[in-house]
Amino acid sequence: MQYIIPIILFAVLGVLAGVLLTAASKIFAVKTDERLELLSEALPQVNCGSCGYSGCNDYADAIINSNAPCNMCKPGGAETAAKLAEIMGQTAEEVEQETAFVRCRGDCSATTHKYTFDGIQSCAACNKFYNGSKTCTSGCLGYGDCTRVCPKGAISIVDRIAVVDKDKCIGCGLCVRECPNALIVLRRKSQKIEVGCSSAQLGKITRKICTTGCIGCGICAKKCPKGAISVVNNHAVMDYSKCVNCGICKNACPMKVIVEI
Repeated sequence: MQYIIPIILFAVLGVLAGVLLTAASKIFAVKTDERLELLSEALPQVNCGSCGYSGCNDYADAIINSNAPCNMCKPGGAETAAKLAEIMGQTAEEVEQETAFVRCRGDCSATTHKYTFDGIQSCAACNKFYNGSKTCTSGCLGYGDCTRVCPKGAISIVDRIAVVDKDKCIGCGLCVRECPNALIVLRRKSQKIEVGCSSAQLGKITRKICTTGCIGCGICAKKCPKGAISVVNNHAVMDYSKCVNCGICKNACPMKVIVEI
């Protein structure tokens, strides 16, 4: 008998605790919008942040709770935007897809190396030693930090410079943040003309260290009928909002550093 009473007491307490917990879970339950899971599943889950939010789930939450547009996922493109809009009962908005571009043409045939780097084979590591091993300190170091973060294998190292396959690139921008020399930019896929150099050196110095570098001569800017090019920090810079892809600047460039993609 002395064991039965404690057992009954514990059983009663257990049942009471269960009832209280069940009641509490009903009373204090936080309602979750079922659309949140649907939106998250529709997103590519690259978590690149190109939409302006910390990740895909954060963006999904912003669509529901902050009225964020459904067309901000660059990697997902128009297909993802359409799915998100359908879930939210909205009309799908247009998505301007982007691709990465490496503003450097300084491969092994165009520039030389100051020293042989035997450390960790990383652009970030090499860049800490005298701004990299190449004579052009603004150029691509070619150790492939960008290739390691690309989720689609859209970047490869060819002749010691990074090259982007625009057909594979989803415009996530992870490579942009990884490049220590800030050589990689995102541009609209419809943009066909680009400047393949980021050197800020004076023209006479650029000529000595790279045969494919921009010398800041300004001929492209003078020839452009739309005023879409200007010389900033000794190299040509494109204004995408003005460029009409006519190619006049490309043909006028004496260094052939302006390319058609």
